[in-house]
Amino acid sequence: MADLKQEITKVVDKVTKDEKLMDQFKKDPVKAVESILGVDLPDDVIKKVVDGVKAKISIDKLGGVADTIKKLF
Repeated sequence: MADLKQEITKVVDKVTKDEKLMDQFKKDPVKAVESILGVDLPDDVIKKVVDGVKAKISIDKLGGVADTIKKLF
């Protein structure tokens, strides 16, 4: 498998641009990630990818909130 960070970025890009994928990720993140990557990964690897995607999405949302707040002042 390619670099873990690269795979996380790939999943984040697809999930954040597709509402159906985002819904699937919220309901069953493991299946969503495996369908995006096209492989069945070992549990320990898939958990790292899922956790990384969740963290990246949260950070991106916080960044958007921070940008909005900056525009207010």
